[in-house]
Amino acid sequence: MSSASSTSSSASSAASAPSATYSELRAQLATLTTEAFRPDLAEIDQLPTLTIARTMNKEDQTVPAAVAEQLPLIAAAIDATAARMARGGRLIYAGAGTAGRLGVLDASECPPTFNTDPSEVVGLIAGGPSAMVKAVEGAEDSKDLAAADLDALDLTADDTVVGISASGRTPYAIGAVEHARAKGALTIGLSCNADSGLAAAAEHGIEVVTGPELLTGSTRLKAGTAQKLVLNMISTITMIRLGKTYGNLMVDVRASNDKLQARSRRIVSLATGAPDEQIETALAEADGEVKTAILMILADIDAKTADQRLRDTQGHLRAALTAP
Repeated sequence: MSSASSTSSSASSAASAPSATYSELRAQLATLTTEAFRPDLAEIDQLPTLTIARTMNKEDQTVPAAVAEQLPLIAAAIDATAARMARGGRLIYAGAGTAGRLGVLDASECPPTFNTDPSEVVGLIAGGPSAMVKAVEGAEDSKDLAAADLDALDLTADDTVVGISASGRTPYAIGAVEHARAKGALTIGLSCNADSGLAAAAEHGIEVVTGPELLTGSTRLKAGTAQKLVLNMISTITMIRLGKTYGNLMVDVRASNDKLQARSRRIVSLATGAPDEQIETALAEADGEVKTAILMILADIDAKTADQRLRDTQGHLRAALTAP
């Protein structure tokens, strides 16, 4: 075979390989409800803006109902997560694109809301931090990358890994769950398609089927909203179970700015009904720790005793209030 023929043959092979891959992927996407085409919306770009907004709003109203169908599975996953975190485990989200960004967002909001250490709730996004604002080509297609990202965290059996993927087929999310499960960690798979590979790979599979999107395949819309709602539940209710709240008050809030400092004082006031002067004194003696200040006021004890009671009860304020 001549050199030219060889080159031509190689080029042909190279061209046919991607074509086969794309054909296979295209066939997979055609089976996903999140990728389905809506003929009734084919001329949406011709409609008045208010009509489009009303249509979009109507679509969004279907999301909470889809989440509601999965509540028993979500609750079971949360209880299992809380049990592991009570033993010192971490909550780790892993996803690509919008799903990964939502995980990073939820993780980043836990320190100021619940006074968690940044290492306790972690968000991993395929391609690393830069992928939060700019797509990293090919990162979502690598299971090995997910395993490496988890290994960098020194994953333990007490950790919980939540793989997030609207399609339920993203290799990075599935790879994270598979690797975590092999390490003995608790695994949760959150997707927006039924019978997904992600749910099948995880110990706790959650499939919030939100249906076709307003814009075909744009899973930052209904699927993204559903994922945000479920992640809110996972982190918030887990923290409630861990004693990070007193009733519906965020008693572990970290007062890192003026707004949160004002909120801290309001929380102590709502929990105790104490006058402002007593609240200021208690917070000063408690080094700004809201939970400690509340316990000091309600139990009429000093800061040192309050701190010890909270340590003895693993930070659960209600238990500390009844402790001898």
